[in-house]
Amino acid sequence: MEKINKLIIRLLNDEKGQDMVEYALLAGFVAVAAGAILPTVSDNISVIFSKMSSVVADAAS
Repeated sequence: MEKINKLIIRLLNDEKGQDMVEYALLAGFVAVAAGAILPTVSDNISVIFSKMSSVVADAAS
């Protein structure tokens, strides 16, 4: 019984996975923020690529 108590206490005090959880939460926050910003940015990117396509087409002809 003593060994089980020591094992439980050791597992409760173990913080080795804490960094990975923090990084996962941070990555999730960045993904949500990017998803919120992306619709407005995607329109601008589409306009830029459209202009680039026109310039390349004009240069090719």
